[in-house]
Amino acid sequence: MTNDQPDWTRLHKALAIEAQKGFTDLMGRQYRFSEFFTLTFGKFPTALPSVERRRWQELAVQFANYPHLELEERQHLVAATRRYLYQLQQEPQEQESRGVGEQGRIYQSKVQNPTSKIIPEVSRRLAPNIDQKLSDLPEIGIRKADKLAALNLYTVRDLLFYYPRDHIDYARQVNIRELQAGETVTIVASVKRCNCFTSPKNQKLSILELILKDNTGQIKISRFSAGARFTSRAWQESFKRRYPVGSVLAACGLVKASKYGLTLDNPEIEVLAHPGDTIDSLTIGRVVPIYTLTEGVMANMVRQAVTAVLPAAIHLKDPLPKGLREKYNLLELKDAIANIHFPDDSATLQVARRRLVFDEFFYLQLGLLQRQQQARQIQTSAILAPKGQLIEKFSNEILPFQLTGAQQRVLNDILNDLQKSTPMNRLVQGDVGSGKTVVAIIAILAAIQSGYQAALMAPTEVLAEQHYRKLVSWFNLLHLPVELLTGSTKTAKRREIHSQLSTGELPLLVGTHALIQDPVNFQQLGLVVIDEQHRFGVKQRALLQQKGEQPHVLTMTATPIPRTLALTIHGDMNVSQIDELPPGRQKIQTTMLSGQQRSQAYDLIRREIAQGRQVYVVLPLVEESEKLDLRSAVEEHQKLQESIFPDFQVGLLHGRMSSADKDEAITKFRDNQTQILVSTTVVEVGVDVPNATVMLIENAERFGLSQLHQLRGRVGRGAAQSYCLLISSSKSPDAQERLKVLEQSQDGFFIAEMDMRFRGPGEVLGTRQSGVADFTLASLVEDEEVLLLARQAAEKVIEMDATLERWPLMKAELKYRYERLMGGAILT
Repeated sequence: MTNDQPDWTRLHKALAIEAQKGFTDLMGRQYRFSEFFTLTFGKFPTALPSVERRRWQELAVQFANYPHLELEERQHLVAATRRYLYQLQQEPQEQESRGVGEQGRIYQSKVQNPTSKIIPEVSRRLAPNIDQKLSDLPEIGIRKADKLAALNLYTVRDLLFYYPRDHIDYARQVNIRELQAGETVTIVASVKRCNCFTSPKNQKLSILELILKDNTGQIKISRFSAGARFTSRAWQESFKRRYPVGSVLAACGLVKASKYGLTLDNPEIEVLAHPGDTIDSLTIGRVVPIYTLTEGVMANMVRQAVTAVLPAAIHLKDPLPKGLREKYNLLELKDAIANIHFPDDSATLQVARRRLVFDEFFYLQLGLLQRQQQARQIQTSAILAPKGQLIEKFSNEILPFQLTGAQQRVLNDILNDLQKSTPMNRLVQGDVGSGKTVVAIIAILAAIQSGYQAALMAPTEVLAEQHYRKLVSWFNLLHLPVELLTGSTKTAKRREIHSQLSTGELPLLVGTHALIQDPVNFQQLGLVVIDEQHRFGVKQRALLQQKGEQPHVLTMTATPIPRTLALTIHGDMNVSQIDELPPGRQKIQTTMLSGQQRSQAYDLIRREIAQGRQVYVVLPLVEESEKLDLRSAVEEHQKLQESIFPDFQVGLLHGRMSSADKDEAITKFRDNQTQILVSTTVVEVGVDVPNATVMLIENAERFGLSQLHQLRGRVGRGAAQSYCLLISSSKSPDAQERLKVLEQSQDGFFIAEMDMRFRGPGEVLGTRQSGVADFTLASLVEDEEVLLLARQAAEKVIEMDATLERWPLMKAELKYRYERLMGGAILT
C-alpha cells in the first residue's frame, strides 16, 4: 500500500477472511489481523480528504484494542469498518467535485455511523498518552512491560523513540533457487529441520544447523556460538526451541559455496512467524522492522508493543517550528516516527530516517551552542595585550625561524581572542610537526607580559618533561623562570612550587594532571594551554579552569579530527587549523612489508645507523594484558640486541617501567647512546629526537590509521630523508587497504577521515570517555550533509533566542534528550 491510496482489495480481503474464520484475530505471515489494521489506520493516506483523518486514526485505536473485545463487539467493529471503507471507496469522485462544506456533511453522516453507537467506550478510548506507563496499557500489561524494561523502555514515548536497528525489505527477497555465491541476500523460508549440537572437533563450539525451504528449493545454514556456556545441553535445547519446524524465518547474509552446496555465511536470523499462522494477505507494507533485543525479549514482542503504542504518535507535537521544517525539507515528527517503525517502502524509510537523524544532530548542536553562549556571558579580568616587549624580543631575537602563513593566521586568531573580556576557548589542530608549540609559547608570553600566570598541561610525564625542556631553553634567554610539576615531583620541590605560584613570582608552570589534583593555587592565572585535547576528559578541563578567575583556554591537538567529529565533540569551541608544514620538512617514505620481508627492513636500519642515524621499533599494546606486552617487548629487545644488531646499542621503553627508567631510556636515545629504541606505543606523542630517521612498526594492522600517522611523525624531524616501515602479516584485504592509505598520503586530516570510515568515530578517539554522543540512527560518516544542516539550523535558533523560551517544546525536548541520551555527560 502506498501512502496515497489505500490498498482497498487487500483491506476487504483481510476483513472478509477474519469474518469467515470467526473473528479469532488471525495471525498472518508477519502480523496479527488486529496489528495489520492498527498499522493501516495509524497512517493516513494522503489521497483521502483530510476531514477523514480523525475518523481514520480513531479506527487505529479501536483495532489496537481488538484483542480485548468480546466476540459481538469484534463482529460490529469489522462490519462497521467494511461499510466505512466501502463508502470511502465509492466517494472520492463525488468528493472531488463538491466543496469542502459538502465534504464536511458527508463526513458528519459517517461519523455518526453504527460503530460509535455500538461500542462507544472503544471509540472514546483515544490513542494512549505519550507519557503513559507501558504497564498501564491493556495490550502490553505488567508481564510484558517488565520484560521491555530490560531495554530501558518504560513509557509510550520511550517505545516510540526506540528506533529499529534495521529493516528487512521483502521486496528484495530472493528465492532459494536463484541464489548465487558472492551476493548478500535476504531469504524468507520455513524451517524444515533444526539441530543444535557441540562440534566434534571443538568441545567449546556449539553449532546450530537449520534446513530451510521455500517454494523453489532448500538450503542448509549454520550459526556458530563459541564458549563453554553455549555447549550445555540445556542451552542448546532452548536455542532449538527458538526455531520450531514450520516457523517462518528471514535469513540474511552472504551466499557462499561450501562442499554441501550453497549456504549463507553466519547469517542474521529473524523469526517472522510461528507454525500454524495462516493468512497471506496480512503481509502488510513489505518492510519489517528489526529491533535490538536482549535476553528474554522476543522480536515479535517488541513489534507488537510498538504497534500498540503507534497510534499515540498522533499526540506528538513537533518541537521544530514549521518554518524550520520547510526550510530543511523535513518530515513532520509524527510521520517520521510512524515511518521509521513501519515504512511502506525504502523511500519512505529514507525520508523518515533523515528527519530523525537531523533531530539527533540538531539537539546535540543546540546543547553545545547553548553552552558556548553561556560561556560568553562569563567575564574574565584577564585581558591580554597582543603586543609587548616579551613577544617582540622572542620573535626578533630568539625564534630561529619565520612563522609559516598558517602559524601566523592561527596566532592572530588567538591574540584576538585574548584581548576580549570573554574567556577564549579555542582548539588548534595541526598535523604532526606543523609547529603548534611555538604558537602556544607566544600566547603564553602575551599572558606573562600582561602580568598574568600561565599553565601548560600535557597528558603524560614524558610529554610534560619535553615541553619543559623546550621552554626552559627559550625562557632562560628571556630571564623568566619556569617549573615542572608531575606525579614524580618530590615533596620539597612541590612545596616550593606551590608557594612561588601563590606569590606570583612563578609565571609559568608545566605539568600533567598533577596541576589540577594538587592544592595548586595561582595568584592570577590568565591562560591555560592543554596539549592533546581528547586525552583529557571534560571534567579535568573544568577543574583547571576553576584554578583561575576564568582563564583563557587554548587546546592543542596533533591528532587531526574529521570535520564531522570535531563538530560533535568540540562544537562549543572555536577551531583553528595549522594546515601547512614548515619549509624543509620532507615526505616520509612509507612502505608496507609482510613478515617475510623483515630482513629488508633490517638492512635499511643497518644502512641508516651506519650514517649516524637512529631508529624506533614500535610494538602494539596487547589490550588484554600488560604482562604480555612486557614479555613481547622484552623478548623483541633481546632478539634485536643479541641476534640481529649485536654491534649497536638497543634501548627499551614500555608502560610498566618507572618514570625514572622511562626518562633514562629516552635520555639515552636522545643523546645517541642507544641507536635503536624498542617501545610499546609510549612514544606516540611528542618525543622529539631529530636524529631518528626510521620508524619500524610491528603488527601495523592492530593500530588505527591516525595512531600510525602519529607514530610516523616521530621521524622526519631533521633534514635527512626518513622512512616508516609498516610490517603486517594480516591477509585481510581490509587491513591491506587501510595501510595503503598511509603509503599514499601524508595528510593527517585525510587520514583521520579515512580512519573514521574504516573504524567508526568511537575508535578514532580512543575510549568512550571521549564524549562522543551515542547516536541511535545517525552516522558521522554517511550523514555529514545532515549534520552540517543541523548545525546551521541550531546556530540560527540560538541567534534568535539562546534561552529557547520562544520554543518551549524544543526546550523541553533538549532537556529530555540530554538526560536520556548523554546521561547528562555533555552538560558539565
